[in-house]
Amino acid sequence: MRLAPPPLSLRQLQYALAVAEELSFRRAAERCHVSQPALSAQLGELEHALGVRLFERDRRRVLVTAAGHELVARARRVLLETDDLVESAKRWVDPLSGSLRLGVIPTVSPYLLPSAARALKRELPKLGLHWVEDRTETLLRALDAGELDAALLALETELGDVEVAVIGKDPFVLAAPHGHPLASKTTPVAAGELAGHAVLLLTDGHCLRQQASSFCERARAEELEFRATSLSTLVQMVAAGAGVTLLPELSLATEASRARLVIRRFKSPAPHRTLALVWRRRSPLGTALARVAGIVQSALRPAVRAR
Repeated sequence: MRLAPPPLSLRQLQYALAVAEELSFRRAAERCHVSQPALSAQLGELEHALGVRLFERDRRRVLVTAAGHELVARARRVLLETDDLVESAKRWVDPLSGSLRLGVIPTVSPYLLPSAARALKRELPKLGLHWVEDRTETLLRALDAGELDAALLALETELGDVEVAVIGKDPFVLAAPHGHPLASKTTPVAAGELAGHAVLLLTDGHCLRQQASSFCERARAEELEFRATSLSTLVQMVAAGAGVTLLPELSLATEASRARLVIRRFKSPAPHRTLALVWRRRSPLGTALARVAGIVQSALRPAVRAR
């Protein structure tokens, strides 16, 4: 192991990362709360220590060099590991204090977070939770970059190399307007009954769309051109007679009460999604996040049995 003092500092790496992300020395200096000349001087020392130029700049723009792209990516990992080191030391004192940054997908957050947040505050009063709602792809990027500590997602999507704590299954149900042929029965729906019927789904980018679309393709249902950006929009379109849709059972207590719909469950094995809390491997927050997952799991059980 190298014992000589390193020729660079973590602060210099932070400056380089800020410039690479902002592509502006002025904005990077503002973000780091230093003067622009001070930031430029520190980056000059960093480039001298590394022996390569990280940035090219003129009066109009800043460019990251080929060497800069590679070295800034490594600097990001070094800074992330440093944050984990500091956080790990804190967790030795009390693993369930401090704060956590958690992501959640839009097809879960309005239906599960109210009850989960109350349970978490009751069970872990010293733990501060900051939730961010976004689509799976965006949350995974933020998780990998260290901007989030964990994310509440559906496992049916490719999640990469992460630790997983399963929260539970969320079955899909069929939602149809009154008077629709599929609304005339109360028995569980067989997949074949959807053949030839118009189905409305979410727009691209929602993991729920992928799961519902796969089931509808096997059932030979016909997807309409209209694609909604939220479950609430889907429900209103179905209530207006535009077609039928698949809803996660988790959403029924909220969405089914907003419109007059006929809800039918599917025959076994019913389509479903599996909700889970995921976080980076080797994260020092694993113990705390596993506890959080257990509490969210307890909040999910009554939510999917609301009807």
